[in-house]
Amino acid sequence: MTGQINYDILRTPIITEKSTMLAELNKHVFLVAPSADKKSVKRTVESIFKVTVTSVNILNRIGKNKKFKGVKGKRMDTKRAIVTVAKGQSIDYTTEVK
Repeated sequence: MTGQINYDILRTPIITEKSTMLAELNKHVFLVAPSADKKSVKRTVESIFKVTVTSVNILNRIGKNKKFKGVKGKRMDTKRAIVTVAKGQSIDYTTEVK
């Protein structure tokens, strides 16, 4: 998959109190596909949002085992990417991406 841009890699931006505080430091958090790697996330963010990405950090979050009304279950495993954008640039989630 070298050279190609796979738009299915970015699933959704994660908008929480913590990620909003990171956005002030030019760091943006995205939920990404389980098969995503740093290079593909960088290419995708740069092509969609027209920004320069300086670094990408990937987190694998393992889902917890939980019980609900006595029934055992498991939360979903997720993969997140923290994308650092070049100084002076930002990503706006509220506008339409064209």
